[in-house]
Amino acid sequence: MILAVLFANVEGNILIERFSGVPAEERLHWRSFLVKLGADNLKGVRNEELLVASHKSVYIVYTVLGDVSIFIVGKDEYDELALAEVIFAITSALKDVCGKPPTERLFLDKYGKICLCLDEIVWKGLLENTDKERVRRLTRLKPPTEF
Repeated sequence: MILAVLFANVEGNILIERFSGVPAEERLHWRSFLVKLGADNLKGVRNEELLVASHKSVYIVYTVLGDVSIFIVGKDEYDELALAEVIFAITSALKDVCGKPPTERLFLDKYGKICLCLDEIVWKGLLENTDKERVRRLTRLKPPTEF
């Protein structure tokens, strides 16, 4: 299960968070842990360079894209390899929506579309879609004209 998807800016402020199967009382712990993990390790990391950590028998894959840090937390069948696939799908969709590695302003300008893409990629703790074209088609916000 994918327990958390979290986006943060360079100051450590959370831009988007999605938790699945994480009790409300543990979410604050995860937020602060992930932001601290990023602050300690993401300085000087190239765009889309993946870093891996484990904590309390879960796996964490994280990276930076432009001014945005992305964290994916998973357990059981979502080990570091599966989470790498998830983060590749997310970064690909993010670059597609923003047109380039996003600044914080661009990320917030495209917030709604990014949330739609995220919902198409990860839904209720499971990986749904990894194909960039399918995600684009599902989030184009127009009624289908032909089937």
